[in-house]
Amino acid sequence: MIKAVIFDLDGTLVNSLEDLADASNHALSCFGFPTHETEKYKYFVGNGIPKLIYRMTPESNRDEETLSKVHKEFLAYYKIHSNDKTYVYEGIKELIADLKNKGIRIAVVSNKADGPAQEVINNTLPNTFEFVFGQRPEIPTKPDPTLTLMAMKEMGVKPEECIFMGDSGMDVKTGVNCGALPVGVLWGFRTADELLQNGAKYLINEPNELIKIIEEYNG
Repeated sequence: MIKAVIFDLDGTLVNSLEDLADASNHALSCFGFPTHETEKYKYFVGNGIPKLIYRMTPESNRDEETLSKVHKEFLAYYKIHSNDKTYVYEGIKELIADLKNKGIRIAVVSNKADGPAQEVINNTLPNTFEFVFGQRPEIPTKPDPTLTLMAMKEMGVKPEECIFMGDSGMDVKTGVNCGALPVGVLWGFRTADELLQNGAKYLINEPNELIKIIEEYNG
C-alpha cells in the first residue's frame, strides 16, 4: 500500500532551469569564462550545486580555488534571483491537493543545497510539504539513498510504502536504491530513455497520472 510520495524538486515540482542558467552564466561571466545556452543546463544540473559548477566551468579552469570562487558567485546571485523565472509545473498543485485528500504524506528530497531548496519551496509551494530535505554536506547526494531513507523515517513509513518521483535517471535510481516505487516524469529536464534505463517502473506525462498509479496499488 502506498502511504507517501517523495518528490524531487527541480524538473519535477518546479521549472527552475532559467534561474539556474542565469545564475550560472552570471558566475561564469564574472571570471571571463564562456557561458552556455539554457538547454545545456538540463544536463549540468541534478547532482548538486558543486557538480553543476564543475560541469559548467571550462576543463582548463577546474582547479579547487577557481571552482570555489565560481561557486561563491553563483550562490550570491542565486540567493537573490532564485525565484525570478522559476514556476510550478501545471497540475502539480492539483496533484498535491489530491494526495492530501487521500491521506498520502508528501515530502521533498533534492540534491539542491538545503538552503536554496527551502527557499525555492517557500517561494513556490509554501506550507505544502511535511519535510523538505536539501543536500547537506555530511550526507551523500542522490542516488545514494541516505537522505531519502531519513525522510521516510521522519514520516514513519517503510520504503515499500513510498513512491519516489523525479525527472532524471538519478532520481529513479534513488527510488530503486531505497526500495521505493520509482516513477519518472516526462515534463522535466531528461528523457524517457534515461528514466527507463535507470529503473523507472512507471513514466507519467501529467501529474494527475500519479493518482491512477496509487489507486492501482491501494485498490
